Formats: sequence, structure tokens, C-alpha cells
Amino acid sequence: MGLFKKKEDGKDSDDQRGSFVKVLGTGCTKCIGLENNVKKAMAELGMAQEVEHVTDINRIVSYGVMMTPTLVLGKEVVSVGKVLSVAEAAELLKKYKE
Repeated sequence: MGLFKKKEDGKDSDDQRGSFVKVLGTGCTKCIGLENNVKKAMAELGMAQEVEHVTDINRIVSYGVMMTPTLVLGKEVVSVGKVLSVAEAAELLKKYKE
């Protein structure tokens, strides 16, 4: 049984697509803190993209992480197990900005 299951239409059912900015976490205080700091950093940078908060444990594990909160930019995991400050989040967003 693989982590990347195929839907009937042939597309991956795992969600490593969609929103450019994702916060992975079950909804704990740290995960919410990371999401808030990322949103503040995005506002400072004038980024209008949406932040997707992924709470489904199967989707979280599909990124190969076992710790949250996790920040994913594009398809790349850029931070694991840490609540980034607004400044730290902004630095990462600048590097990976589309």
C-alpha cells in the first residue's frame, strides 16, 4: 500500500498540489501560531496567496514528516517542528516566492 494513491481519474489523491503555502498540523497551538506568523509575513511581503492548513494526518505523513508544525512552500518542506517567527517566515517566503 503506497502513500500516493491514485483516484479513479488517474490523478494523485495525495494533496501535494493546490495551494503554494501549506501549514501541516493537527490544529494545536503551535500549528495555529505558525499559520498566523506565515500570514503576517505574507501580508508584509504583499503576497495575496491563501495559506492552506492541512490537518489530515494521512496528508501530513505523505510529505514525509513526523513532526508538526510543518511549513510547505510549493512542494518543498522548508520547516519542521518549529513555530517560525514572522521574520523567519518572511525570509523563507522570499526564497520560494513564485
